[in-house]
Amino acid sequence: MDNMFCYQCEQTAGCSGCTGSRGVCGKTADVANLQDVLTGALIGLARATTNAQPTKDTWHLMISALFATLTNVNFSAEDIETFTRRVHEETRRLVPDCGCCQNPCGHNDDYDMRKLWSAQEDIRSLKSLILFGVRGMAAYAHHAYVLGYEDETLSRFFAKALFAVGEDWGMEALLPLVLEVGEKNLACMALLDRANTETFGNPVPTQVPLTVEKGPFIVVSGHDLRDLKLLLEQTDGKGVNIYTHGEMLPAHGYPELKKHPQLKGNFGTAWQSQQKEFQNIPAPVLFTTNCLMPPKDSYADRVYTTSVVGYPGMQHIGKDKDFSSLIEHAIRLGGYPENQSFTGINGGTTVTTGFAANAVLSVAPQVIDAVKSGAIRHFFLVGGCDGAPGQKLLYRVCKKAPKDTVILTLACGKYRFNDLDLGTIGGIPRLLDIGQCNDAYSAIRIALALADAFHCSVNELPLSMVLSWYEQKAVAILLTLLHLGIENIRLGPTLPAFVSPNVLSYLAEHYHLAPTTTPEEDLQTLLGA
Repeated sequence: MDNMFCYQCEQTAGCSGCTGSRGVCGKTADVANLQDVLTGALIGLARATTNAQPTKDTWHLMISALFATLTNVNFSAEDIETFTRRVHEETRRLVPDCGCCQNPCGHNDDYDMRKLWSAQEDIRSLKSLILFGVRGMAAYAHHAYVLGYEDETLSRFFAKALFAVGEDWGMEALLPLVLEVGEKNLACMALLDRANTETFGNPVPTQVPLTVEKGPFIVVSGHDLRDLKLLLEQTDGKGVNIYTHGEMLPAHGYPELKKHPQLKGNFGTAWQSQQKEFQNIPAPVLFTTNCLMPPKDSYADRVYTTSVVGYPGMQHIGKDKDFSSLIEHAIRLGGYPENQSFTGINGGTTVTTGFAANAVLSVAPQVIDAVKSGAIRHFFLVGGCDGAPGQKLLYRVCKKAPKDTVILTLACGKYRFNDLDLGTIGGIPRLLDIGQCNDAYSAIRIALALADAFHCSVNELPLSMVLSWYEQKAVAILLTLLHLGIENIRLGPTLPAFVSPNVLSYLAEHYHLAPTTTPEEDLQTLLGA
């Protein structure tokens, strides 16, 4: 196939786009181009839904296929081609007469993504924000769906957004839709929050050890709590321990998951270190969602995928969620002969998670009193996705934040600092891990509750946001914050390549969005010093 064009993640080559035979993330040009074909087919399906009767299966297919195009989710050309075939089949089912029409109008045709990549830069920028935003939102909708939670209004919005990407609309029509992505993503995160908490209980603060006990074990990465629950049920009484990895860490805070004694701790640090940390690991690793990196030979035979995750040659667990082969593999490998002590990036031996909205708001009176007394001067939401190993943006902000400030964090960027002991203020920990990236909804609930308590807007709170973005879920969250009118967000470590200068100027003018600079300069600006 031709060389690729992809600029949807923060690591994109030269901060402009991956255009060669392989992207920085590791996907080949063939896969990147097939993802474009799939996206074009999804736009065709979205067009077909406007004059047909889509079913729940239609929406689930659309959501799953969008999810498969996220960064570090699926590297398999065969999987992407299968999704495209299924999308075409569903389009034909919805509009069966199109295939034999003597005067084709083209209304339900696939969209050629090359038209988007070659569009005028501001149109391309706004359409990219819409497309990448709904890709991120699709991940959250998928997680809710597998737990039995769905919302047809949200499902129909995916079609509305995809339809718009394929139309020749101007900036005045596209800009409101960009913000509507943020609005609908807020509702989608609320749906997933309800799905998680009603299924697994409200998270509680939990200290998680980083030591791996001797004996067989399995490492579980990603975000899908249902997959983890099913694996825990299938390993009950088997003598196989389970360790979370990456964004699965917050699972330790959920009461229904904590009931399983074999959920022992957390293995490793942020996702981008997996190729080093999984070297010769005496255990299999299950990837339930992103972020999967191309496995090294030293552990490739131990990598399992499930759901929409895929990689050529890796063992895949299907819809039946029968993890017996994974469990048997763990038993054969045997694990470590003795307990192995590991540390976080900064040498800590434990990390703490579980400070979601319910946990934080349960001590709201103490927090409010601490603010009123001056004991807490400022709150920082320091979170998001982490990228290349050399990036230490979030770590430096946290280390340099004054001791009368509280840091709320979420997503995988927290591994830069979550093993640090930052102390407490009046019994309130200075570092509060809210959870996964989708738990930005909890952070929003906390901010809105504080604003209500102080009879002010969120923008008037002593609260600043320093966000590190990597992939498309971060785009969806950013658009949600903009939909809520939140200003003065610092975004880094680089700005998205798909945001044109004019669009960036608009965001800077209306929302005071700005790139991160140095921790010292950002803190000085945000604290009003």
